[in-house]
Amino acid sequence: MPISTINTNSIADDAVTVPKVTDQVLTHRNLIINGAMQVAQRGTSASVSDGSNEGYSTADRFNFQITGLTGVAYTASQSTDAPDNFSNSFKLDCTTAASLAATTNTRFYQRIEGQNLQHLGYGTSGAKSLTASFWVKSNKTGSYGLWFYNAGASRAISRLYTIDSADTWEYKTVTISGDTSGSITNDSGSGLEMRFAIAVGSDLTSGTLATNWGSLVNADRHAGHDANIGLSTDDYWQITGVQLEVGDTATPFEHRSFGEELALCKRYYQKHGNETSAYRYLAPAFCNSTSQAQGVLTLPVTMRAAPTTSVSGSFQLIHASTGSSITLGTKELNESSVGLQPSGSGFTANSGAIIRGANDATAQLKLDAEL
Repeated sequence: MPISTINTNSIADDAVTVPKVTDQVLTHRNLIINGAMQVAQRGTSASVSDGSNEGYSTADRFNFQITGLTGVAYTASQSTDAPDNFSNSFKLDCTTAASLAATTNTRFYQRIEGQNLQHLGYGTSGAKSLTASFWVKSNKTGSYGLWFYNAGASRAISRLYTIDSADTWEYKTVTISGDTSGSITNDSGSGLEMRFAIAVGSDLTSGTLATNWGSLVNADRHAGHDANIGLSTDDYWQITGVQLEVGDTATPFEHRSFGEELALCKRYYQKHGNETSAYRYLAPAFCNSTSQAQGVLTLPVTMRAAPTTSVSGSFQLIHASTGSSITLGTKELNESSVGLQPSGSGFTANSGAIIRGANDATAQLKLDAEL
């Protein structure tokens, strides 16, 4: 029997480090969904002004709101301008400038479900720190506010980050302590909000920056913020690689596959019907009369809550080899299915049918369960 040889290969001194281990092994670190701005189910560009198209308009899971910046307008887009190792960013480009007011509060944020945050131990002596990291770029240098809010306990903590060089992608990290006094409600509502200040007035900057968790004081929210996007048509602000993770160390960005990121986004928003082609099938149905039918759409991803619905474009009901134009209604909504109620005329009673989009690229059923 041959004598076994001894393996004298050694592991390089730098082969096992925190960044290398987390980048290759540990998953589900990032509490933020769509941090690389890959998913944009609602569209890749939208014109947003005070009171128009605010909310979820481009990059999924990120909300953009304007308050007290009367007359301002931006183009919000999913941009292909991004730092190395990223393909997309979210970009705000000011197209109509406005004047800053005391009440101005323009923000870009994501809300995280409380039931996804119970491991943080908020409200206990073992509350964990969180570290946020991201890539950011703007024409305007200076200090920007970053605010964290626990809605269930009405408690907040603030940080500032600085853009040092104009028109340059910069990597930023900030760490916040765990909140030992305010617990996070264990449900599907908003547990923690991470908010980037875009433009803020003196109502939110006239106090002292709230660097420790405490009761909400508006004047302390963004004290020290001095870079406002929207006061000139030269202004823009871009961000990508947004990560929020447990601990006091920023690790490499967790790149999830597009399919996984899309599925996570669909818990909050889905659209069904025509998109890349016309006449896409939506769901089976049954004609219970010559003017009414019923169908059910089983959702591919369980949503956070029973969604609100909106219908755009033209749909058809195919029955007995005949197509009829319909008005598409919904009923009996829940987290996993949507009841469909097509109405029209000339249906073949007591026959099976199929609901589909007509020759109309806008024919879509949209489901919204956002926080």
